Amino acid sequence: MSSKVSHIIKTVALSLVALFIPAMLVFDAIQAQKYVNLREQVLELEDRQAEIIEENKKLITDISILSSADRIEKIAQDTLDMRKAETDEIIRVELKDARK
Repeated sequence: MSSKVSHIIKTVALSLVALFIPAMLVFDAIQAQKYVNLREQVLELEDRQAEIIEENKKLITDISILSSADRIEKIAQDTLDMRKAETDEIIRVELKDARK
C-alpha cells in the first residue's frame, strides 16, 4: 500500500509541476504586456515633457522680450504720452520706521 501511496504522491506532484509551468508562462506573458503598456506610457510622457520644456523656453523668451526696458519705455512714450521725470521734478519721501 505504501508503494501505491508513493506512486499517487509522485503522480500528483508531477501533475502540479506540469500545470505550474504553463501557468508561469501565462503569468510571464501578462507581465510582459503590462511592461509594454507602461513603456508606451513612459515614452508618451517623455514626448509631452519635451514639448512642455520647449514651450516653456519659448514663453521665457517672450517674457524677456516683453519686459525689456526699451520696449516698456517706447510704449510709455508713444502710447501713453509719458516722459522721464526731470531731476528737479523728483521728490524724495523718507519714512521713519514705525516699529521703533
